[in-house]
Amino acid sequence: MRFNGTQAIIDATEYPLSSEEFVSEHGDHVIEHANGSETVAEVLGRMGPETYTCADDITTALYTAVSHGAIGRRFYSDRDAYTLGENGPTPQSF
Repeated sequence: MRFNGTQAIIDATEYPLSSEEFVSEHGDHVIEHANGSETVAEVLGRMGPETYTCADDITTALYTAVSHGAIGRRFYSDRDAYTLGENGPTPQSF
């Protein structure tokens, strides 16, 4: 995922700051991900009203709220499912 300069803006912003204030200033910035792109306004709009106390708060919110297009193959795992009891899968060594 590429923030395309948005991280520099996040780091330079003074806090605390509401999500509405951040979106009104920087909502048109584009975040690119594996299957497309979204604006900061679209991503933070999924979180609802928040007050961010530091740059890490907004960065975490952006990573948390991106759409499923950012995660690549949905529901894919290269790990065996966990099973209860003693009859679980036999581990494979590659």
